[in-house]
Amino acid sequence: MHYNSLITNAFVICSILLFSVPQSFNQNVGPTVKMTNGQVWPKPALQHIYDEYLTFEPENFNFNNTGYSCDVLQDAFKRYNSMLFLKATNTFKQNTSLSTDSIIGKMEVLNVQLTNPCENYPSLNMEEKYEIKINNSSGLLVATSIWGILRGLETFSQLVYLETDGSTFVIRRTTIVDYPKFRHRGFLLDTSRHYFPIESITKTLDAMSYSKMNVFHWHMVDDQSFPYQSSNFPNLSEKGAFGKSAIYTKDDVRRVIEHAKLRGIRVIPEFDTPGHTLSWGLGGIPGLLTECSDSDTNQFGPIDPTVEKNYNFIRTLLSEVSELFQDNYLHLGGDEVDSSCWTTNKKIQHFMDRNNMKNVLELKDYYFANIFNITRSLETVPIVWEEIFDENIHLDPKAVVHVWKDYYDHSIVSKVMKSGHPVLFSSCWYVNYIKYGTDWPKFYRCDPTSEAGDNPLFLGGEACMWGEFVDETNLLPLTWPRTSAVAEVLWSHTLNETDAKYRIEEHVCRMRRRGIPAEPANGPSYCHY
Repeated sequence: MHYNSLITNAFVICSILLFSVPQSFNQNVGPTVKMTNGQVWPKPALQHIYDEYLTFEPENFNFNNTGYSCDVLQDAFKRYNSMLFLKATNTFKQNTSLSTDSIIGKMEVLNVQLTNPCENYPSLNMEEKYEIKINNSSGLLVATSIWGILRGLETFSQLVYLETDGSTFVIRRTTIVDYPKFRHRGFLLDTSRHYFPIESITKTLDAMSYSKMNVFHWHMVDDQSFPYQSSNFPNLSEKGAFGKSAIYTKDDVRRVIEHAKLRGIRVIPEFDTPGHTLSWGLGGIPGLLTECSDSDTNQFGPIDPTVEKNYNFIRTLLSEVSELFQDNYLHLGGDEVDSSCWTTNKKIQHFMDRNNMKNVLELKDYYFANIFNITRSLETVPIVWEEIFDENIHLDPKAVVHVWKDYYDHSIVSKVMKSGHPVLFSSCWYVNYIKYGTDWPKFYRCDPTSEAGDNPLFLGGEACMWGEFVDETNLLPLTWPRTSAVAEVLWSHTLNETDAKYRIEEHVCRMRRRGIPAEPANGPSYCHY
């Protein structure tokens, strides 16, 4: 066949293919899920939305305080002023989608009324309820506590959005009454397997506040490293941290606590014992860890519960920690204790014989009886992992049980509450487990509410980011928006996955605009602001 004939036939074939594309082709054009505009995450308890809009002149908008004030409130005003009218550099210009008839005026002021003096630090029972009314040229935010004001300011900031013309900020007329479903809405970060710079932690706290999470569970130390710098036992970090540049000083901890406080977030440290303590053994505390055998003195197991001096050490350390951290709660761990060294150590076996202990569980019970005596003397409420309850260890009456096992069986929650102990839940919210594709619904569908009911012993739960394969390079993308799904489960009173997928799409863009590199939520997408 001649060359010209080949070109002619190819042109005809391509034309046929081009103009015979089935109509369904258009279904794959554009984002997989179209984002909402000005919708709130997590979903408010009660909201009435009107088809009327107010525009902004950013230079003429301000927050007007009409109630009590404090440093936390003034800091929040500055922070949200800087976030309200952010524009992305990739904004593309289009005509606005709003008709002029729906625009009823300009938003000039949000009156903020805090009806009680500010509290010093957030706590388990802090009041987070708030009310918002957006009317003609002004709006009103009312709350009885500073923490409610912070949640309301976050909601207000999410109601404001950039129109598709790329230059007009708008807000819909709306009324909101909002409050959380559960009191404890936490995020665990493991800083022992990898050291996280303070900036990564403060950025995480920022992102938590964008989803109204209120507890930072700092799993600071573990087998691999001891980065906490103790003033009483400086060798713990000097020898147990990854290096001198991988240590959290007292000033670092204070900085995290203050950053969290300004966002209404509690900081609860975890010092996990008697297991997960191999790095502690490098700190020069004689007899701290159990020698596994007489023949091999270089192999160590958990903390030796038979050495009285070990309890004095733990008392001094936890006293220092409790004084530094401002929260009343302290996570004691207690999980995954490999007790094989207790069974092979002759000195420990003799101790058990003298004290009529039949097995290592009774020895573990003895250990925690001493630890709970310490936390009671410090007036600290202990939190322990689920194993302590499963093994029938005698718990302090106030002890909180943190449920993390039994992914498909939430009945353990009911068992713990029937025993009279408060519960935290994390079983299916380990966000370090990832897979390709849209996986935030997996976390969203895990809802312990049916087991918890309205029992006040169910405090809430936590998303957990364990750090074996996570450091500052991938922390934020892996955490968000998947942890946002957990946040909505713990805050919102009504869950609707179909509705949520459109709002989480907007929430991802909102977080990116604020400097949080959140991963795509639902597939192909584009943030137009």
